[in-house]
Amino acid sequence: MVSIIAGSKSDSNIVEKAEKVLEEFSVSYETKYLSAHRTPDLLDEYIQNCEQKGTKVFIAIAGGAAHLPGVIASKTLKPVIGVPVKSNDLGGLDSLLSIVQMPNDIPVATVGIDRGKNAALLAIEILALSDESLSKKLKDYRSKLVGKYL
Repeated sequence: MVSIIAGSKSDSNIVEKAEKVLEEFSVSYETKYLSAHRTPDLLDEYIQNCEQKGTKVFIAIAGGAAHLPGVIASKTLKPVIGVPVKSNDLGGLDSLLSIVQMPNDIPVATVGIDRGKNAALLAIEILALSDESLSKKLKDYRSKLVGKYL
């Protein structure tokens, strides 16, 4: 199971990109909109519930200061994939740098700005390490890319 957490409903277009890929691969997921700053207690509670339900990977979508991925990573030992969101002020560079520059010992994998699709594919790669059928689906997906882009 993958948990997608976005800091704001305004990030729903990026969330949908991730959801679409997870659905294509038949990977179960759950999406929540929770803020590291505006709803910290609800975020903590949700992460604990995810741990109990067996979430294996978190995708955290955040803009601006983009603390959400780091906060999630500080609360779990599961992989966290951060997706920086493009902003009006700095074009998402602020979010990208915030997520990429996590302190030592609490890593967050980071994909490009607004790259919800890549976050889902990375989550699938992680899950495929222990799921042969998912690994096969990923290989098939990759083999189709040759015809799509060449």
